[in-house]
Amino acid sequence: MATLAAAPGRTWPRQALPGLGLTLGITLAWLGLIVLVPLAALALKPWELGLAGVVDTLLEPRVLAALRMSFGGAAVAALASVPIGILFAWVITRYRFPGRRALDAVLDLPFALPTAVAGLALTALFAPNGWLGAPIEALTGWKVAYTPTGVVVALFFVALPFVVRTVEPVLRDLSLDTEEAAATLGATRLQTILRVVLPALAPATITGFGLGFARAVGEYGSVIFIAGNMPMVSEIAPLLIVVKLEQFNYAAAAAIGLAMLALSFVVLLLLNVWQRRLRRGHE
Repeated sequence: MATLAAAPGRTWPRQALPGLGLTLGITLAWLGLIVLVPLAALALKPWELGLAGVVDTLLEPRVLAALRMSFGGAAVAALASVPIGILFAWVITRYRFPGRRALDAVLDLPFALPTAVAGLALTALFAPNGWLGAPIEALTGWKVAYTPTGVVVALFFVALPFVVRTVEPVLRDLSLDTEEAAATLGATRLQTILRVVLPALAPATITGFGLGFARAVGEYGSVIFIAGNMPMVSEIAPLLIVVKLEQFNYAAAAAIGLAMLALSFVVLLLLNVWQRRLRRGHE
């Protein structure tokens, strides 16, 4: 029987990380327990209704309206957070002024603040008798709280920090030499920003948009207080899932969750492909 032996004067390659096989196995096991098993359960549970039952559940007008509210509101909020997030990141990285550190810290509040507390604060601000809601309604007749607009405001609140924190390090590392070169060639400040700065920020901006969108789609706590939760008007899909669970209709709740998972995956996949093409073109 042949035996495995190293050739004379030859040593086996050593692993860079001791115990790599063991740690990798433990990591994959935990990943399976925490991520893959719940996802498998989510993917299997709806089919207790059968194919026709799943299709009928997802085509209910209330479910379609909730999905439109969640995905449409998340898309609008993420898009709105892109220019404002870039502006905040620009101000923080390029200027020094009193209160800059305080502004930098405030931008992280959505990460640390409990979502229910954020929802209560936003409702108090934008309610018809709130500090911001009352003057906005008096001047424009536009109600924010308890309408789809309130949903977008809450989703914008949670999506904005992702754009800021994704674009900020790219801006810090962006050399000023290219901007100075554009200026010496006769480019105006606006032309420099549009043709030099923004193309360099495009991949990071898409990443920030995707992260903000993904966070906003599944947002629950900060939305239910300000949304009004009116079926067919301002009801979000996560709330409808909770309603189905309270009715012990677990298969229907899982069907809505599976639809959200599939739609989110498609959107993030498209954004990832777009980002890679932009990076290749920029390189």
